[in-house]
Amino acid sequence: MTDTSTERGGGPPSSPTAPSRSFLSQLELDLRLLGMLGAFVLVCLVFNLMTGGQFLTPRNIFNLSIQTVSVAIMATGMVFIIVTRHIDLAVGALLATCSAVMAMMQVRWLPELMGWDLGNPALAWAAIAAGLAVGTLIGAFQGALVGYLGIPAFIVTLGGLLVWRNVGWYLTSGQTIGPLNPTFQSFGGINGTLGEGASWIAGLVAALVAVALLFSARANKVRHEFPVKPLWAEIVIGAIVAAAILGFVAVLNAYEVPARVLEREFAARGETVPEGYTAAYGIPYSVLLLIGVAVAMTVIARRTRFGRYIFATGGNPDAAQLSGINTRWLTVKVFALMGFLVGLAGVVAAARLTNHSNDIGTLDELRVIAAAVIGGTALSGGIGTIYGAILGALIMQSLQSGMAMVGVESPLQNIVVGSVLVLAVLIDLIYRRRVGGK
Repeated sequence: MTDTSTERGGGPPSSPTAPSRSFLSQLELDLRLLGMLGAFVLVCLVFNLMTGGQFLTPRNIFNLSIQTVSVAIMATGMVFIIVTRHIDLAVGALLATCSAVMAMMQVRWLPELMGWDLGNPALAWAAIAAGLAVGTLIGAFQGALVGYLGIPAFIVTLGGLLVWRNVGWYLTSGQTIGPLNPTFQSFGGINGTLGEGASWIAGLVAALVAVALLFSARANKVRHEFPVKPLWAEIVIGAIVAAAILGFVAVLNAYEVPARVLEREFAARGETVPEGYTAAYGIPYSVLLLIGVAVAMTVIARRTRFGRYIFATGGNPDAAQLSGINTRWLTVKVFALMGFLVGLAGVVAAARLTNHSNDIGTLDELRVIAAAVIGGTALSGGIGTIYGAILGALIMQSLQSGMAMVGVESPLQNIVVGSVLVLAVLIDLIYRRRVGGK
């Protein structure tokens, strides 16, 4: 345990004979997080070598980030589902239903009912509201079947996998619906970014907030006389976090808008591109949306009664129920939250494609579960982190993108992803046995 006497009173340590600790041990970093980061770095380096340096280009990193968002958003909700000892196999199919509803609202229903033009921004917001409502209601319905009727979540969501995929098909009569509203498309990635200047401002603000939160948490621990890291360790971690944020922004800002795109944009305004003029894409809106979801879900998990009830129920459902937690209603709320996040992921997925297609979200249920499990969420319940699920989604997408770039066929890609999932669970089991044995 870290000695805190110098932090509170400024005096010498209470135990001068206390054993010295290594640099890494004083940083008190999460070993599982370090392992996942190491795996991610290794995957990136291997594919960068195999692609002749193309994998780590700004353009590919930009594409990788926007491709990860929809699965990562759903993975944050899947953490809560698995923590409470349930599973949701219907997320990919439900995403298709939400996407179909939003597409039909934009292209058919609202234009016919309200007479709105496809370019009307209100069309996008109304469609998004409808998609989120549908996802939330269907999620709550599935949660009620699990919580109040006692049907296993595996069976309920397995049925949902078949039902909602085909509900989406019937809503669109099996057709691809598009193009979608321009405002809606801005949530997909390349059609909606902050630009270079605003991205630097957002990055600086994010770095300052992250460091401020880090030292605020430290001050709170000192105030309540809890153990804290040495001050230099907090400074090192703060510097690493700030450097990672600003480095990510720098990479995205290095991806410049192609000259032909600039010419088209200036021509639409009746202007010509000034000589030597360049512009960068910067941070996509979809990535900002993922960051917002990650922060919100982390706050829910760590700072709210709802979050505490989720982890208490997952740790010991019987004890949680005896302590007064309404585990049935909690199940409904967890599945409703999952449905809401599926609707949000549907916005990103459909906007990135600029249309709704019948195969949207196919196999996403497996990718989402794999992301949560690779990120350290225990299938036995009670343990899981939001940042781990997002990093797991990033690792999964990096594997798939890298294999696609080196020409690996789709069947072999699925074999590799499946093998990685099994290996991740095995490593997690070994790790927990070792930790539990200490």
